[in-house]
Amino acid sequence: MIDALIVGPLLLPAFAGTATLLFWLRYRWIGAIISIASIMGLVALAITLMVQAASGEVIAYALGDWPAPFGIVLVLDRLSALMLLLTALLGLAVAVHATLTGLDRKGWHFHALFQFQLLGVNGAFLTGDLFNLFVFFEVLLIASYGLMLHGQGARRLTAGVQYVIVNLIGSTLFLIALGLLYGVTGTLNMADMAARAAALPAGDQGLLRAGGLLLTVVFGLKAALLPLHLWLPRTYAAAAPAVAALFAIMTKVGAYAIIRTIPLIFGDGASMFLLPAALGTMLIGFVGLLAARGLGDLAAFALIGSTATLLTAIALFDEPGMAAALYYLPHTTISAALLFLTIDLIVRWRGIEGGAIVPTPHYKGQGWLGFQFLAVAVALVGLPPLSGFIGKLLILQAAAASPYMVAIWVMVLGTSLLGLIGLARAGSTLFWKEDASPPIADDRPVPRAVEALPACFLLALLAAFTVLAGPATAYMEATSAQIFDTAGYVRSVLGSEDGRVGR
Repeated sequence: MIDALIVGPLLLPAFAGTATLLFWLRYRWIGAIISIASIMGLVALAITLMVQAASGEVIAYALGDWPAPFGIVLVLDRLSALMLLLTALLGLAVAVHATLTGLDRKGWHFHALFQFQLLGVNGAFLTGDLFNLFVFFEVLLIASYGLMLHGQGARRLTAGVQYVIVNLIGSTLFLIALGLLYGVTGTLNMADMAARAAALPAGDQGLLRAGGLLLTVVFGLKAALLPLHLWLPRTYAAAAPAVAALFAIMTKVGAYAIIRTIPLIFGDGASMFLLPAALGTMLIGFVGLLAARGLGDLAAFALIGSTATLLTAIALFDEPGMAAALYYLPHTTISAALLFLTIDLIVRWRGIEGGAIVPTPHYKGQGWLGFQFLAVAVALVGLPPLSGFIGKLLILQAAAASPYMVAIWVMVLGTSLLGLIGLARAGSTLFWKEDASPPIADDRPVPRAVEALPACFLLALLAAFTVLAGPATAYMEATSAQIFDTAGYVRSVLGSEDGRVGR
């Protein structure tokens, strides 16, 4: 019975997204209730699957009872269970925030697009097939195009067009890589490809590595890795802050794809450029944060910098580095989303459009927002006592055995200082200085404390992640070991000791 639940994270948002369309013209509040209830169901389902995955068993579910590698297979292990739970918790906070602040009523089909976005993300985390990974990438991207434009505006439309073009290029490269890999190995099932790749003749190894490098470029584009990062600041800064908070998980889809495919199929030779690119992206992200003059730009560059920190740990491609990356992954996702939601509250409550980092007259709720901004700044920079400090400490510890230790330590510590300065400057301007000259709009929405509940929920998750650092670290270490146990993954999916079935 538990095996059949693996398909739940796909079916639940698919049915919920369709159901919300029934109420798009009238009674849209019913659609919002359906959407939020569906995500709460996803949280419960993800917890159930995570408990099952914690046993260490890799579960493969063959759709239509067609065994791998001939049919479509969904795979649940510790890593995919972690990502499902992270997505569900983030989606719950963002959906409630969008409903409480009225964002979902600024255009049509918000909750339907939201559900199909979750469908694509969950599918990417569960699929055991590269072609279906491409399919789920397209599902989440198509939904993200609509969410990106939600609320309209010329700036949003311009950024949205650029976002579409960049992702169309990425999708084209993805298809080329799939064609190349299928031509070499004769399969797109990841476990089957791993088994066949090890047996390829020397003359075909170069094509396999080329396909791996091309895939890494595509995943680096999704994760906004240098020099493929330029689309993210404009896109995320132009999107509605709540939408950008949901998009925080999308860069992690690229990071997840790197974690899933490189150790399993290609080995770290397919990612030779990943570490220098991650270090360069980290520098650009935090320098951009320091130079930001708008709240949207500040949050977007903070996301770039923290994601690059994650990719730096991944690029070590050993068990300690991967365990550190996996601990840092939920932290950076939640803290970046929290920053976007906090920014949305600041813009709404102070009554000045545009999100400029400027002093304003005192407004109701300013003290609480100041505390919340301080907390998210501490989290993003990696200061104690929140989980960012533990995550960066684990990354530095894992890098001690790397030949690039000095470069990693200098970049991580140096960019943390830049982030601290940039966020302190923004916080002091927003909350310590007052200026009566900016006009306050007469029709400014009256701040409601209930609007801050989703952001408080994310802050509580960060606090819980810090308190439970011991069990969380143990889970990440076990997950890291499972990622590098490629033979075990192949056996679990294909169902034989040598990983070859029906041939």
